[in-house]
Amino acid sequence: MQFIFRSTFFKVLTLFSVLVIIFTLNFSAIGQNPASSGLRKIVIDPGHGGSDPGTVGSHTREKDITLSISLKVGTLIKNNFSDVDLIYTRKDDRFVPLDERTRIANAEKADLFISIHCNANTSKSPYGAETYVLGLHRSEDNLDVAMRENAVIAYEEDYSSKYEGYDPKSTESFIIFNLMQNAYLDQSLKLANNVQTEIKAQARRYDRGVKQAGFLVLWKTSMPSILIEVGFLSNVREEAFLMSNEGQEQIASAIFKAFSEYKKLIDNHTSFTSIVKSEAVKEDSIKPDEEKTVVENKPDIVFKIQVKSSKKRIPITPKNFKNYKGVDEIKVDGTYKYMIGSKKSYSEIIELCKQLKKSFPGAFVVALKGDTIIPIDTALKELSL
Repeated sequence: MQFIFRSTFFKVLTLFSVLVIIFTLNFSAIGQNPASSGLRKIVIDPGHGGSDPGTVGSHTREKDITLSISLKVGTLIKNNFSDVDLIYTRKDDRFVPLDERTRIANAEKADLFISIHCNANTSKSPYGAETYVLGLHRSEDNLDVAMRENAVIAYEEDYSSKYEGYDPKSTESFIIFNLMQNAYLDQSLKLANNVQTEIKAQARRYDRGVKQAGFLVLWKTSMPSILIEVGFLSNVREEAFLMSNEGQEQIASAIFKAFSEYKKLIDNHTSFTSIVKSEAVKEDSIKPDEEKTVVENKPDIVFKIQVKSSKKRIPITPKNFKNYKGVDEIKVDGTYKYMIGSKKSYSEIIELCKQLKKSFPGAFVVALKGDTIIPIDTALKELSL
């Protein structure tokens, strides 16, 4: 059945169908939780290819850069993890439709999906790397990136039927992605945070942060999935870095390190699900004085909900934050981040996040140590010690 977004009836039907899909995925996720068997299979997706060059710089094309970096990441994984089955959506210069990329990942029952891309902008000034997880665009910039990457479906025949009425030029189509925050979002965010940390530390790239947007290639993957924009080909200096073998190796090494940390966490059975469950057991079994000791040892790590971010300062007024009180502002690398709530329990912040998503669809959990944002997996590790 083809969904027609401009029809109110079909909009409702589409959203209802997605909810059913999410409900099903949540149940299947319980049985396929990576933490129960470890991370054993990964799909690496080099963006674009063949007749689709992707974004084009002054001297190179996105499809060539993404393939080279992807193969380098795969080689590092293969050489260091004999227990991981490695699959590519393409290993040469060929065109692979977006739905085929997700079909490969789902058919292989992969534990992880990583899509690698290059960014671009009409201005030559922007630079740096950013990592996306699936979600409704939270800013005009995020929407522009997603629409540009999704425009590849125009190379495919009968794309309107294959992608259920999706129009790559219509902002209206993106409404569906707000409901695709499925059971894998937490794991995806965890890996995305790892990637940005390592790209900044190892490749010395400017960290543009973890973001959410409606990428079709992430839409139907039934596993934790991220899309990495490794840099801007529209920026002359960054294009030169990404064209160089040294630059590609640094990016690949950073992605590999992020993967390694994520795999270690999953293999050690410290996924979000197992941590939340173990916390619940501890609360029922420990004595009051023991609980007090734990709190005193970890007083400075809290979880909050990020609801907005902007390069320009947003006045903290009821109008700007839908009448919510207790909004905190933190400035990170020139970006103002706005957060609501403060919990020491991850399970409690997840429940609060579900509530806030009704007012702020792009809301997500962040961890703070003092006034510094830290990766969620790092916070969970420290709290579990």
